Amino acid sequence: MTNKIIPIEIEGINDKIYAGFWLRFYAGLLDGLITMPYFLLLLLINSLDKNIYLFTAIPDLLIIVWYNVYLPKRYGGTPGKLIAGISIVKMDASPIGWREALLRHSVYIGLVILDMIMMTVAILLADEEIYNNLGMFQKSAYLSSLVRNNIVIALTNIWYWGEFVVLLFNKRKRALHDFIGGTVVVKAKYIEKIRNKMERPYKKWQVK
Repeated sequence: MTNKIIPIEIEGINDKIYAGFWLRFYAGLLDGLITMPYFLLLLLINSLDKNIYLFTAIPDLLIIVWYNVYLPKRYGGTPGKLIAGISIVKMDASPIGWREALLRHSVYIGLVILDMIMMTVAILLADEEIYNNLGMFQKSAYLSSLVRNNIVIALTNIWYWGEFVVLLFNKRKRALHDFIGGTVVVKAKYIEKIRNKMERPYKKWQVK
């Protein structure tokens, strides 16, 4: 693929080629539904004993990386994105590699690691008797209260609101993580047409 940038519009496609907010929201909702059973199971396992979290944290992180980095690199998107009919590509429409897949999720993974560190500290501070007398969801809230993880929550909120605002106000509908990774999300049904156009001489289409 060349070093050209996908234009805003492409001749012969009478539709928006980029995945907008609602389409990406739908994909994210699907991913949430797909991963919900896993996270509920993990929450149940961790609630059995306060020290179990110390053993499940690393496998959990690896699964998060697998889902959000490996799958997009291998298939062009998470399962939710693929079902929604959208794909992640580089700015020249070529498939993303490890670099792009890692960079676009680097902040999210960093927030997950920070949260895991805070939860590990909470585990070490937690009173075992109090912990064991709480319900499954109460245990998670109790641990969170011990480390006052408002900072993690605030950083996460700032990040996601920043993603939302940036996505709404640029023509290619790129979120912050797309700018970090050098990627864009397009409708999968137009990928071949986009790539065919990108291979044609520059003068036959116009970058806006």
